[in-house]
Amino acid sequence: MRIVVTGGKGMLGRTLGKELREHEIIVADLPEWDITDDEGFARRLGEASPDVVIHCAAMTKVDDCETNRDLAFRLNEEGSRNVAVACKMCGARLIAISTDYVFSGDPPREPWAWSETDIPRPRTVYGASKFAGEQMVQMLLPDDSVILRIAWLYGAGGPSFIHTMAKLGAERGAAPLKVVNDQRGNPTSANAVSDAVKFILGKPDVSGIVHATCEEQATWFELAVELKRLLGDRFPRAIVPCTTAEFPRPAPRPRNSALKKSVLNLLGYRTPDWRTALAGFVAAEFGEISG
Repeated sequence: MRIVVTGGKGMLGRTLGKELREHEIIVADLPEWDITDDEGFARRLGEASPDVVIHCAAMTKVDDCETNRDLAFRLNEEGSRNVAVACKMCGARLIAISTDYVFSGDPPREPWAWSETDIPRPRTVYGASKFAGEQMVQMLLPDDSVILRIAWLYGAGGPSFIHTMAKLGAERGAAPLKVVNDQRGNPTSANAVSDAVKFILGKPDVSGIVHATCEEQATWFELAVELKRLLGDRFPRAIVPCTTAEFPRPAPRPRNSALKKSVLNLLGYRTPDWRTALAGFVAAEFGEISG
């Protein structure tokens, strides 16, 4: 199978290229591939003649999106439209990566996880621009596209929360590290997403919205505590919980953006528990983990 990966030089794109190496992978990234150039992108995709396009390219820095709305929508909405149009022209199936931020993050009750049928109500420019991109894809390729929503992603080489925490946690003698403990979600490894993509590639009739985060929920503090446990002596710094209000940011963070994997589960597929996925990642990325 010939697969084009937009944003192929990014963290998820690199992992997909490695994990899907049994296929012919074409890395589509700047400067040669520009998703905002509709004609240029369509021409390149037509020349590549792929069976599938995995669309990872996006503006993903949440606070930058909040302060640069026009660019966020140009990349995340118009860029996704251009990719979908190009796929339609050359007959390629599209797997478009999206985000938990399409939801408000204010659950009606706890515990809660957002399902594929819940109505998105984004509270940030990032979430709104990604949701607009989802709508473009579904309008243009209703039967030959998958919207794959992921969240709290980390992967080989970073950048990610895991890499940041590992670096800060290694600082001996530093003051305790404050980590937010009132936001909940699904920590998810790029390898787990790649495995879900492999499964979907084997299901050509699957279309629509699919959630593909790791199982079970955590707060950022709980994730940091587990990372500290796994790294052992390599993470000597103490960790203490704090609130979101203590770290104001340009874009509001969702209180709970955990995703329910209803579609994958109905198809007989389960993503790994976040703790299991994290342990495997830490062992691969940082070496032997603590017992």
